[in-house]
Amino acid sequence: MIAPQAAGVITAIHFESGADVKAGDLLVSIDDSVEQADLANGLAQLKNAEATLARQKTLVSGGNTPQSTVDTALAARDSAAATVERTRAVIAQKALRAPFSGRLGLRNADLGQYASVGMALATLQQLDPIYADFAVPEEALATLAVGQDVSMSVDALRGQTFAGKVKAIDARVSAESRNVTARAEFANPDRKLLPGMFANTTVMTGAPVDVLTLLRTAIVYSLYGDNVFVVKPAPQSGQAGAGGLIVERRFVRVGPVEGERIAIEEGVEAGERVVTAGQIKLQPNAPVTIDEQPALPPPAVTARP
Repeated sequence: MIAPQAAGVITAIHFESGADVKAGDLLVSIDDSVEQADLANGLAQLKNAEATLARQKTLVSGGNTPQSTVDTALAARDSAAATVERTRAVIAQKALRAPFSGRLGLRNADLGQYASVGMALATLQQLDPIYADFAVPEEALATLAVGQDVSMSVDALRGQTFAGKVKAIDARVSAESRNVTARAEFANPDRKLLPGMFANTTVMTGAPVDVLTLLRTAIVYSLYGDNVFVVKPAPQSGQAGAGGLIVERRFVRVGPVEGERIAIEEGVEAGERVVTAGQIKLQPNAPVTIDEQPALPPPAVTARP
């Protein structure tokens, strides 16, 4: 937030809403006529104090005045110089400059308006590079580290992926959520990414590993545990369906989820067939017939005349 440290009437606005500025550019001028008068008075007092100090030094060198008079004149000179510097500092506070390079937001002040101390006149955002803060569970601290690669996508720019690196990790874990906040840095030369966007981030940790995955719809969640229905040959032909198959309920231990796939850490072996739709109709050892058609066939396309 660009806000003044000293109150006053705005006499000039040197930027337009949404403009790109560089560090040190003058943004807003606040009336400093009183301070300019104080500065002129202070400079006159400083000039007189310096002349008095010079005379006292000449007199003390000739033995015509005690050293204490020189000390008093020196203190008066230093006090006058400090008053001048204070006045200049107040004048500088009434000329608001960009503290860093970036893009300004909407202007919230007009010419002639009284600006109070701390009043937000505009926002200034650094867009390149840009930072993304994201929360990760505390158990991820074992594999999370500064410098790791991060990929990011935002809803506003579908189909685009941005590459960055973990810049910093917070020094505390939230007592409410048990999450820790990490910050990633991304190059943003096109200024497409804006502060406040919702982002989906993926941190690349460790080495790739082979995992067994299933469609998320294959998992049946219950109070007794997560389970799936595995299709297997019937031990007796009279128990089987048309294809000689039955289903077996098997409890599984699930792992991480990515998209529509979920990792299975225990309970199912590679190559086994599982039911992905219609589990509500099934019971253990029920005879089944496999339907290779999708559960929701795509609607017919109507040809244009």
